[in-house]
Amino acid sequence: MANDGPVEHGYPHLETVRAAITALWKRLSYDTVQTFATSVVPADVAFCDTDDLHLGAQRVAREMVRHYRLPDARMIVGFREMTHAANVELAAGPEYFVELNDRFRTHRRDIGAALAHEVMHVYLHRLGLSFPGTRDNEILTDTAATYLGAGWLLLDAYREDSASSQKLGYLTPEEFGYVLAKRSLVFGEDPSVWFTSPQAYTAYVKGMARAREDEQQPPLTAAGWAGRRRYARERKHAAAAPAGVPYAFSPDGGGQLRVSFPCPTCHQKIRVPVRGRMRARCGVCRTVWECDT
Repeated sequence: MANDGPVEHGYPHLETVRAAITALWKRLSYDTVQTFATSVVPADVAFCDTDDLHLGAQRVAREMVRHYRLPDARMIVGFREMTHAANVELAAGPEYFVELNDRFRTHRRDIGAALAHEVMHVYLHRLGLSFPGTRDNEILTDTAATYLGAGWLLLDAYREDSASSQKLGYLTPEEFGYVLAKRSLVFGEDPSVWFTSPQAYTAYVKGMARAREDEQQPPLTAAGWAGRRRYARERKHAAAAPAGVPYAFSPDGGGQLRVSFPCPTCHQKIRVPVRGRMRARCGVCRTVWECDT
């Protein structure tokens, strides 16, 4: 939690974020991901200063449990002085003890954001899905919460001006925007209408631009002229693609040249023959892409 401290920007964790999106699609399957097409809406996690602190926190926690489809899980929410925003005890269940930073006693509108992350820890724990190392596992948790419809709250908790700053989660604001954009491109949902923070909206716009770039890389037909020209040159010589491009050439067992590239939706590798115009279907997220290989 950045509390009046410096806020990191940019995309320092992008590769881990993309790996997390792939892991989610693989572990949950296409059908399960589709059940999260609707995000948590602001009215369901609204929390005003006149609400009872503990009853309100329990209500928001129940909404997160409902959204993540954990009907047999019960969250017991408490508050204490601590460095991090929150913590959850990952026991066997069905009861889980969540501790929130005392700061949330007076910043109640951000309780939903903190609980979106902590309840996702429980969801991933039950799935048996984790990344090695604390840092990468927290990035997985932020990414999963955002991709499955509750993490827009984490981005909306980001506020920064010349005198103060606040940010929750391990992703940068732009990385949260990127994951939200990825979700939006899959489900056609626009989360920007829910933002109360103007800085969150700016980060989402930047994240969307980065997400669109994923759909404009060769061998996709939406690639720009410069990228297409470079791709054609490397294809002609069957050369190993240079650093910084997402595709790679390799021969198959029969001597046919193939190209592999990440699916712009789920980042699973797609490998197809090099033979001109074609459609490539991702076997994980089922998205079909127009290609010129």
